[in-house]
Amino acid sequence: MNRQVAEYESRRALGSVLGAVLYAAGINLFVVPAGLYTGGVMGFCQVIRTVLADYFGIRFQAFDIAGVIYYAINIPIFIVAFRRMGRKFFYKTLITVTAMTVFLSVLPVTVIVEDRMAACVVGGIIAGAGTGIALRMGSSGGGMDVIGVLLTKWKPDFSVGKVNLLVNLLLYVICLWLFDVEIAVFCIIYSAVYSVAMDRVHTQNINVEVTVITKADTAGLEKEVFEELGRGITKWDAMGAYTHEQSSILYIMLSKYEVHRLRALIHKYDPNAFIVLNEGVSVAGHYLKKL
Repeated sequence: MNRQVAEYESRRALGSVLGAVLYAAGINLFVVPAGLYTGGVMGFCQVIRTVLADYFGIRFQAFDIAGVIYYAINIPIFIVAFRRMGRKFFYKTLITVTAMTVFLSVLPVTVIVEDRMAACVVGGIIAGAGTGIALRMGSSGGGMDVIGVLLTKWKPDFSVGKVNLLVNLLLYVICLWLFDVEIAVFCIIYSAVYSVAMDRVHTQNINVEVTVITKADTAGLEKEVFEELGRGITKWDAMGAYTHEQSSILYIMLSKYEVHRLRALIHKYDPNAFIVLNEGVSVAGHYLKKL
């Protein structure tokens, strides 16, 4: 089983790298050539790059220093988050951010389309899909994703969306002050398209209610669900009304991206288990929402 887990996590890590490639392509082929700025921490890194180039005369040729700045800013975020976010998430996020930095640095800034509106839409779709893939693989692009979750742990009233909204509002005010209204407006359009594309791909915080009815011994299954998924289980002893055979009912709440792994674990212990899934349920109380 350890080998299967390693192969599963390796595929997810590769998926995160693919997401990083798409994100870098959306930024360097559409957003940067159009003179636009993304949201979140990366947006601030791009503003810093522009200030260094335009106000201090530091030129980087076709090399985009924003990716390196982004990586440097993420280092203290990684240090703070290491013990709070779980080691699997940390390592996959480290891989994703490293891949983003590399691809943002080596992929030359190239003009694909001249029209800014087209650059906003196409760049937002590609970059948003890339981030969504990384999140779906149990990773993240660092920056505001990690900061937002850390803030929600500190103060429950916060949410990742609210934190991103506040940071982007500050960023666009800076863009309005440093540049002009047109750039700020196009940046807002890009962020809207990016967010929609990311949400379409990213399904991790869609809650799924899972009920499992099985006649097999569930001790091993329960242990693996606790250790691999970090989810709790409510268990009942039951009896079939027709067969009068003893069985167990397991009730599990988890996010949609974890369902595939849970089904594989259930199939390992009981291929004939009866599984009922209910998507999009509302949950109140102590329930861990994962990135």
